[in-house]
Amino acid sequence: MFRPVKLFSSAAAAILLAIPVCAAQANNPADLNKVVRQAFEAADDGFDMAKTQNFYSGWVGEALFEPLLSYDYLARPARLLPLTAEAMPEVSEAGKVFVFKIKPGIYFAPDPAFKGKKRELTASDYVYTFKRVLDPVNRSPHASFLEGKIIGLDDVAGAAKKTGKFDYEAPVAGLRAIDKYTLRIELRQTDYNFLYVVAYGGFGAVAKEVIDMYGDQTGLHPVGTGPYMIEKYMPRSKIILTANPEYRGYTWDFKSTGSARDEEIVKQMKGKKMPQVGKVEISIIEEEQSRWLAFQDMQLDIDKLPQSAATAALNGTELKPEMKDQGIRMDRVIDAGITFTIFNMRDPVVGGYSKEKIALRRAVGMAYSHADEIEQMRLGQAIRSEMIIPKDIVGYDPQYRSSLAYDIKLANKLLDHFGYKRGLDGYRNNPDGSPLVLKKTIEPAGIYKVQAEIYKRGLDKIGVRIDFPVSNFADNLKAASACKLSMWSGAWNADFPDGENFLQLLYGPKSGSGNHACYESPAYDALFRKAVSLPSGPERNQIYQQMNRQVEADTPWIVHTSRIRSWLYRPWITGYKKHPILHSDWAFIDVEKH
Repeated sequence: MFRPVKLFSSAAAAILLAIPVCAAQANNPADLNKVVRQAFEAADDGFDMAKTQNFYSGWVGEALFEPLLSYDYLARPARLLPLTAEAMPEVSEAGKVFVFKIKPGIYFAPDPAFKGKKRELTASDYVYTFKRVLDPVNRSPHASFLEGKIIGLDDVAGAAKKTGKFDYEAPVAGLRAIDKYTLRIELRQTDYNFLYVVAYGGFGAVAKEVIDMYGDQTGLHPVGTGPYMIEKYMPRSKIILTANPEYRGYTWDFKSTGSARDEEIVKQMKGKKMPQVGKVEISIIEEEQSRWLAFQDMQLDIDKLPQSAATAALNGTELKPEMKDQGIRMDRVIDAGITFTIFNMRDPVVGGYSKEKIALRRAVGMAYSHADEIEQMRLGQAIRSEMIIPKDIVGYDPQYRSSLAYDIKLANKLLDHFGYKRGLDGYRNNPDGSPLVLKKTIEPAGIYKVQAEIYKRGLDKIGVRIDFPVSNFADNLKAASACKLSMWSGAWNADFPDGENFLQLLYGPKSGSGNHACYESPAYDALFRKAVSLPSGPERNQIYQQMNRQVEADTPWIVHTSRIRSWLYRPWITGYKKHPILHSDWAFIDVEKH
């Protein structure tokens, strides 16, 4: 999931109030006096999960909607668990058929769409939810998770593209509700990672009545079966969640990984009826300094330490004594994500697959100082990413080392060898004698200006000119999706904990979609197809390494860093541990003010 986000576009003054919440929370054990206050550093774009890939929409969406499967709160690497399913599915026919049994007695949050009646979750709701993702009218960013996978679903989607209307009543052989609580999914070919797709937040169940009632405004009226519901919504300003009175609750019973921190969490939380937190107040505070001041002023209970405040709050990797004296604690984690530079492989300057074009991209990679990025751009809050797959994601190899190391001498030799001759001013021309000028589009934020300086310093040393056009993220994303940007910065955080989620970003058939490098390599694509046909294990991990090497050989990307996140929380927050995939922590933690 791309971390830079598109801001909400509706009128900022719009306010959405959910239906009144009764004081009695029915099955939900949450205490409405227990409140967690948190901040987002950018705005959501509504909560129709079929239509958004916004990181912050997804964060809230996890608290509202429930997929069939989710993740163990403590296990690292992340481990799948049943959520609305009674158990993990029956899997047959070599990973092509999945049968889920849904727990009876799960209900959607109350909403006028249900005309005053309780609305139970059924298998048909998941059939409808999956179909919505391939309905062309929704332009779902998650469509690639399903395209070409479920038998018969592409046929219905194809017909909708021709007629302009998706037939939700059309039977789909590979997506069927066998009975009220049984869902059967049949894939066209083996896909051992499909269960991660099922657990993805974009496939949390929605009810057709809600979509029919609210239409294009569904993102303002989210209704799910999760532990929370929207109480108040002020776009680009405030989101208040309250306990869903129809939520069934659960008993906290996650197992320790053996770490001291896990042992402490288990001691604090084991056996509690969850959720305990009754309300969540989210403020949108985009300015780092303002967010940091709000935390210091005790207006926030949990916050990610702003990068700019790292030197004020930390001694190396430890909190300073004055922070500890306030009872503040820290969960310091490496993002399950990476940052990278994208080369447009269709661009006339940096694109192409000829040896001299590959040499140019590799030289640019060798001239970029990752050490300077970590020190100057990230202020020490990052580590060098050696491969496309980050730490804690299946396929990551801690011994792997990139062949694109910082090496000015070798970069110069490479450019000399392939005919990029220097002019009288010391800067190089293309092998045909035309001027060589790179263009890397950046966003206005200060950190990108720092990165531009790092790039320019390195490229000056190898005689390559570079310009940095500035534009906003939304326009840049649109241009990159159309293969129009020459160079751009990207970041990706895991949607699911397997290397496929990162490697698919360079899969040829996704060029001009999620593949913003527009990279098309028959060798890479063949390896990708082979990898996804194999179960998790050493053989697939070896193919993942080959794919990394192929990317280094062609250099459609320069892989940079994984960012370090230091999550700070007040002493009354108990059970807190940041998850690499799940972002909504509120149903797993408690507030204990004495």
